[in-house]
Amino acid sequence: QVQLVESGGGLVQAGGSLRLSCAASGLTFSNYAMGWFRQAPGKEREFVGAITWVGGSTVYVDSVKGRFTISRDNAKNTVYLQMNSLKPEDTAVYYCAADNWGLGSKSIYEYDYWGQGTQVTVSS
Repeated sequence: QVQLVESGGGLVQAGGSLRLSCAASGLTFSNYAMGWFRQAPGKEREFVGAITWVGGSTVYVDSVKGRFTISRDNAKNTVYLQMNSLKPEDTAVYYCAADNWGLGSKSIYEYDYWGQGTQVTVSS
């Protein structure tokens, strides 16, 4: 049974930082690209960034470039999202997702497994 469990969300002031973690189990983690998505109230789930299964290349949505960084530790079956210089518009539920042999797709339909999400709230 595949499980993705996010942690690290919370309430932070604008300009602050948070690091989200996503721990995976039940899959060969190194074979999966890992993506981060977010969904604000009343909005569709949107792509934040992803890291490929091989080489560790990353891709980000323009709105977070230079502020967010994705990394992975295959030994710990964990992917991270370091979020700096947070803005109120970053407020959302953040989800991690796994894409078998993926190359960092921006489409939610490419991902095979999803976590339950963690709330990030940025106050102004």
